[in-house]
Amino acid sequence: MGGYLMVFAAGLLQGSFMLPMKYTRRWAWENTWLIFSSTAYLVWPWVLAFLTLPHLGTVLGSTSLRSLVLVGLFGVGWGLGAVTFGLGVDKLGMALGFTVIIGLAATAGTLIPLIVSSPEKLSQPQGLLTIAALALVVVGLSLCSWAGKLRSPEQDSANPRQSYALGIVICIASGLLSSCGNLGFAFGGEVVQKAIEQGAAENLAGNSLWALITVPLFACNAGYCVWRLRRYGTTHLFFQSGTRPNWILAALMGLLWIAGFACYAPGVRRLGSLGTSVGWSMMMCIMVITANLWGILTGEWQGAGRKAYQFLMSGVAILIMAICVVGYANHK
Repeated sequence: MGGYLMVFAAGLLQGSFMLPMKYTRRWAWENTWLIFSSTAYLVWPWVLAFLTLPHLGTVLGSTSLRSLVLVGLFGVGWGLGAVTFGLGVDKLGMALGFTVIIGLAATAGTLIPLIVSSPEKLSQPQGLLTIAALALVVVGLSLCSWAGKLRSPEQDSANPRQSYALGIVICIASGLLSSCGNLGFAFGGEVVQKAIEQGAAENLAGNSLWALITVPLFACNAGYCVWRLRRYGTTHLFFQSGTRPNWILAALMGLLWIAGFACYAPGVRRLGSLGTSVGWSMMMCIMVITANLWGILTGEWQGAGRKAYQFLMSGVAILIMAICVVGYANHK
């Protein structure tokens, strides 16, 4: 039960991390995203690792080059996914953007570790139930996506830059790339094991991996933000009067993000052999549900028709069902 509660908390925090961005006034997207990236992907992961892990330098120095390269590659993929994540949610809103991106990330990030690490379980009840849960995720995603289309069908012609179709394409790319986060965790287990051998508590050892994989994540996001700052001349917005709260809100985004993964790492270790598959799928679904609730509460669906709400609620209900199926599968 403890593992499920930690994964649930991770999904709740991760589903909420974009909320402060709604209130960063007079900043462009790249201003907020650069501060968020700096705190979420660079500052907080290493602070957390140094505070919770003994002999961190020895851990990283004794890890094989193969594991370090794999983690780095998955980190770059995840970094590209994070950039497109921010852009996709900015175009489609928290509710719909999270739904499309996280659903795809959940599917890819759950199936690949299962296929690579335990292919024999695909034909067993545990594997079959996991696949059934992923099928429910796809159905739920489709309903939520259609709800978004019904919400504002005139948006495409009103503003091409904010078009629904372009937003969907960006979110699909982000969803596929974002699955690299779980793949890095699934195939970077040597880093965690080395941390345990150096005296780290088992439920905190995953902090070593997050500190490592978020370095390329930061580099991708910071590089893109700096390019946008120069192209659009928005650097001066950092120093405008009255924008001090924006720094706090952007840093809060980073804190919520890393807090979610600080809960996720020990949570999946308590879920057994399929922890990275089951836990990832659970966290992704909870993120979607949380983001949709925030989207509704903050007025993203204001003025939407009854049919759009019906499709949205049906999709969210099916995602909840998927979480229950995943939980049951882990006890088979």
